[in-house]
Amino acid sequence: KLAGCTLFITGASRGIGKAIALKAAKDGANIVIAAKTAEPHPTLPGTIYTAAEEIEAAGGKALPCIVNVREEQQIINAVEKAVKTFGGIDILVNNASAISLTGTLETATKKVNLMMDVNVRGTYLTSKACLPHLKKSKNPHILNLSPPMNLNPMWFKNHCAYTISKYGMSMCVLGMAEEFRGEVAVNALWPKTAIHTAAMDMLGGAGIEKQCRKTDILADAAYCILTKPKTFTGNFIIDEVLLREEGVKDFDVYAIAPGHPLMPDFFLDEKKLGRSQQEGGDAAKAKTESAAAMPSGPVAETFRAIQGAVTEEYVRSTQGVFQFELSGDGGGTWYIDLKSKGGSAGFGKPPETADVVMSMSSADFVKMFTGKLKPTLAFMTGRLKIKGNMALAIKLEKMLSQLNSKL
Repeated sequence: KLAGCTLFITGASRGIGKAIALKAAKDGANIVIAAKTAEPHPTLPGTIYTAAEEIEAAGGKALPCIVNVREEQQIINAVEKAVKTFGGIDILVNNASAISLTGTLETATKKVNLMMDVNVRGTYLTSKACLPHLKKSKNPHILNLSPPMNLNPMWFKNHCAYTISKYGMSMCVLGMAEEFRGEVAVNALWPKTAIHTAAMDMLGGAGIEKQCRKTDILADAAYCILTKPKTFTGNFIIDEVLLREEGVKDFDVYAIAPGHPLMPDFFLDEKKLGRSQQEGGDAAKAKTESAAAMPSGPVAETFRAIQGAVTEEYVRSTQGVFQFELSGDGGGTWYIDLKSKGGSAGFGKPPETADVVMSMSSADFVKMFTGKLKPTLAFMTGRLKIKGNMALAIKLEKMLSQLNSKL
């Protein structure tokens, strides 16, 4: 699926960035390794050149570039070299990150500057440099390795500077997803559990790896995201949640020590994980809840298919926001936005006030959206209740007849 695509990955000389690169390389992708390790590090494995060898052995083409994301000119030079070498950029993965899990008084100013420069500023500037080229791609994506914005104070109190810097990356997702909706997909990916990397060894010490998963789980989740259409945007995705939705059942294959208890990752409140991956203010939540944050089941599957089938043409010809109040399994509030640029569909209240509110059972909803129940018949027999703009409801029915072949 990614054959011939060009991925610009920051921090790709090792760890998660390299794992994502190798997964794409198996398809025959072009990988720009934008990282700063050109000479072997005394304690950390790999350089941009050893990563390039592995990528080419896996079936991809590699372009190693010395890039410290704190230096804007190095980013710009690497982007220009990537475009000259491969003809463009299709995907940007903002993976480079700095971490210091220290309190406010214990965090040296140079560490604060490092985290803000690499995590926030580096992500912003790399995105800015790549966006003009991404906009020319057929299916462009930006993927930030950053968490859902959970404003629970416990995630700030012990490492305030680090949290601010990672949430800065997440805010880039919130802002750019809206700014470039319909042009470039912008999403965030975060692990449910600790991932075994050189950074984790440094933070956790000997034996920590038994509580971790391999980088492969993030590579597989990233691949799922990057092969979706550009309408899949503004999502804060948790690796395990997405892969379960994609049908993965065996997660032992990702464990360093299968059967050993796993350490939960930062910024995730366990009790909320099953329902939603986007935590934070209500306004941000309404904007970003989507296919990735849906419950599982037939209703969720139907909405995922709708999300993938929505086109600019449907948005232009419909210009309506539809809210569905569903009862039964997989019920709750769902929406289809065919008014905002690019369109969207998902779980929760729509990004703006609905023009039409439809109430029905989950089972009838699935039948209606797969052509097994005519909306007019459902309405006439009382199985479907409609409030709001009836003309738009009729427009939706016409769209359904076109969509049924795709659902």
